[in-house]
Amino acid sequence: MDKLIVQGQKRLVGEVAISGAKNAAVAVIPAAIMADGVSVIENLPCIEDVSCICHTIEKLGGKCVYRDRHTLELDCRGKIDYRATFEEVQKIRASYYFLGALLGRYKKAEVALPGGCNFGVRPIDLHLKGFRALGATIEEKDGMVCAYADRLIGTSIYMDQVSVGATINIILAASMAEGVTTIENAAKEPHVVDTANYLNMMGANIKGAGTDVIRIKGVEKLHGAQYTIIPDQIEAGTYMIAAAITGGDVLVKNIIPKHMDSLTAKLDEMNVTIEEHDDSIRVTANRPLHCANVKTMSYPGFPTDLQPQVAALLSVCQGESVITENVWDNRYQYIEELQKLGAKIKIEGRIAHIQGVPALKGANVCATDLRAGAAMILAALAAEGESVIEGVRYIDRGYEDIEHKFNALGANIVRVK
Repeated sequence: MDKLIVQGQKRLVGEVAISGAKNAAVAVIPAAIMADGVSVIENLPCIEDVSCICHTIEKLGGKCVYRDRHTLELDCRGKIDYRATFEEVQKIRASYYFLGALLGRYKKAEVALPGGCNFGVRPIDLHLKGFRALGATIEEKDGMVCAYADRLIGTSIYMDQVSVGATINIILAASMAEGVTTIENAAKEPHVVDTANYLNMMGANIKGAGTDVIRIKGVEKLHGAQYTIIPDQIEAGTYMIAAAITGGDVLVKNIIPKHMDSLTAKLDEMNVTIEEHDDSIRVTANRPLHCANVKTMSYPGFPTDLQPQVAALLSVCQGESVITENVWDNRYQYIEELQKLGAKIKIEGRIAHIQGVPALKGANVCATDLRAGAAMILAALAAEGESVIEGVRYIDRGYEDIEHKFNALGANIVRVK
């Protein structure tokens, strides 16, 4: 198991380029199964989740060839197996996208229940409800979700709650259904739009992605396409928060500033200086940090995937801050680790009360999930002395070259095998 050794209180200064979006990549790659042709996906992040998704496609019979570190050629024209077992999908939550993709093209799919980070109950009942509405029969047996249909028929589907995964999965299946499917109360996240854009380039007919009503007119066949993944909103936010927590001055490049609006508003509230440019944001923190209240919501609200990182930042802001987690029921498992570093945080259900402290202290901590791992790095960067972070495998799932990018900004992070 790798671990990171972080020397704290290093002010971050310089520029950092953001990789392609993890959450878009792990949806777009399974969508390539639906193409009767070769697809080329560019700007892929070089992370563990992408490797796992590609491994699964190869196990199913597809071909994945890297043209370079961030460009993948996918060929799923041959015989593709419709059964993805636990061995293939156990590591990542996004494996459930194989259900929608396989069901859409082959009208049958058997996929093991997904793995990934464990921070509360994460059912896929909304996904299955959508598949059933399209005419599929769903069975769950021996840890596998089995979906079958003679035909998929377009229909109107109302999402009981906003769900990114369910929205994308229904789009995948409905893209090759007969007739028109309407998804109401759909998720509006950037990676929903990215997946729909890729499918449209393959010949799908999807309108309304990015709004709460999406209409999909099914087509009989999809072809290969060349597509570039959007920048990673969460990676960008992580480095923006890193600049703030270290009193730094960092230009975060290769991003879509509009995607960062909810975070930039909060950083401004915390007395951090924000300068927006066409495809970059400069974050400067040279004044005392103020407390703030944060509520996580679906896009365009504050993303739950930045909640642990902003908790680390609020731990060193003056005054008392409150975080309300409205997306997941148990995303505070990392709080005990922040407390080891000296953070003063009290949890009451979905609410975290954070009393800012003058400084955090180095300690041995563990990444309890992907974004919590990023929060540990941010807290360790701000802390006095040395910190050791274990559970780095979680961080590698979603951040490309994380210690190298931080070190290029002036951090002192060493990975130890």
